[in-house]
Amino acid sequence: MESVAGHLLKPGSVFAFLAAHRARLFPPELFADLFPSGRGRPSVPPEVVATVLVLQALHGLSDREAVEALTFDLRWKAACGLAITDTAFDSSTLTYWRRRLAASQRPNRIFEVVSAVIAETGAVAGKTRRALDSTILDDAVARQDTVTQLIAAIRRVAREVGDGADVVSAAATSGHDYARPGKPQIAWDDPQARDELVSALVGDALAALAELETRYPGSAGLDEKATQAVALLALVAGQDVEPAEGSDGSDGRWRIARRTAPDRVISTVDPDTRHAHKSRERRQDGFKAHVVVEPDTGLITATGLTKATGPDNSDATVGIALLARDSSIDSAAGEPVEVLADSAYGSGDGLAALEAAGHRAVIKPWPLRPAIPGGFTLDDFTYDPASNTVSCPNGHTRPVTRTGKVSFKSLCRGCPLRERCTTATDGRSLTLGPHHALQRAHRVQATSPGHVESYRRHRPMVERCIAWLTRGNRRVPHRGVIKNNAWLHTRVAALNLRRMLALGLHLDHGRWTLAAI
Repeated sequence: MESVAGHLLKPGSVFAFLAAHRARLFPPELFADLFPSGRGRPSVPPEVVATVLVLQALHGLSDREAVEALTFDLRWKAACGLAITDTAFDSSTLTYWRRRLAASQRPNRIFEVVSAVIAETGAVAGKTRRALDSTILDDAVARQDTVTQLIAAIRRVAREVGDGADVVSAAATSGHDYARPGKPQIAWDDPQARDELVSALVGDALAALAELETRYPGSAGLDEKATQAVALLALVAGQDVEPAEGSDGSDGRWRIARRTAPDRVISTVDPDTRHAHKSRERRQDGFKAHVVVEPDTGLITATGLTKATGPDNSDATVGIALLARDSSIDSAAGEPVEVLADSAYGSGDGLAALEAAGHRAVIKPWPLRPAIPGGFTLDDFTYDPASNTVSCPNGHTRPVTRTGKVSFKSLCRGCPLRERCTTATDGRSLTLGPHHALQRAHRVQATSPGHVESYRRHRPMVERCIAWLTRGNRRVPHRGVIKNNAWLHTRVAALNLRRMLALGLHLDHGRWTLAAI
């Protein structure tokens, strides 16, 4: 008997929509490639699993919580077409399906299905604005300090490498029992005791790595998990420590480094998570979610999750790459897109990439900071691209070197404007980036009334979308970029579905249509 609660579902809700159309959205053939042999196919219908994955991502539930909701919540039963007396499947089924999806050629197919619905409605057709933004998502693991990471990395080698336990036992001289998790019992308020412990653990790690290199030169003969464990140990043993004062490390004396390594791994449980900060006051550990939003409808047309830091994970780099992959932008039509974003996207490389793609940047430029408060900024110096020279506010002209350096040196002596220009004893110097002229023109354009009006009018929608994305879901549910990127796409698909229902999504003569755009 089908659930009799369907008539109680609120019209226009995600539950009511999935109850009516889940089979159309998620037909069995959509997932046929996950089970090519025909054997081992789960008994749960694909449209039911897909529906649960969407509802789970929408409401921010764990696997166990989602299964409990499917068992006891009549809305979930009606959405999935289950009888009131039906019990749900085991929570491991969701893990099984996610693993299959992640290993497939189309891991984000649920997001693609919802994007196809958006395309069929024409909700974003002809829309020539996109807003870019990102937000930090908290990781699902606890941050580890240097000592904990060293011990955990050594334990991982002992566990993942075939004879890793023998390697660790033969190499360890500190006396620490790596069969036991957790920190040793020492006087933690004693700096000397801490340094001695760090020295011992680093010594064990380096000795284990040397022994592993002897047994497995260049990691030959190690499987993927073992290779990753060895690489992680090498990274952890070097990222947070430095030779003790008066030592070069050869005597085995180490201490925790007085600096933070760039792109620092902060947990051996999830090596992809990173330190991050959106401002000096707001610091988090986790990942970064990136979105491309159509500001008139509030629909997220592209998304991606990356490590929170790293040279290839900057807002501008990832955001512009997402724009290029945004299937809702009709590149063939050749119409430029107005890209709205904050100053994090206004780098020289970012502006150059947007210009090369034919887009128009409506981006808040980085504020120029004068060398002296209230003094001259870079824009007070006149750049002549024809002669590749720069003139200072006092009219002195100097050439730009091949590396973008400009130095006025002795010309600053006795200059009546020096007090407003520089405090350097050898005079004012400048460094021009490779896209200096483009950035300067952009700063001028950003002051125009049209630029300001468009930014203020259309930019706020992306902030609202970020709020929808993170409401109740600031912490990612999984470990690693790959799994959490798949979760993010499902979460965005669910949000887009809810947003389209708010705009009046319905089926009209076999075609998806919106009542209002």
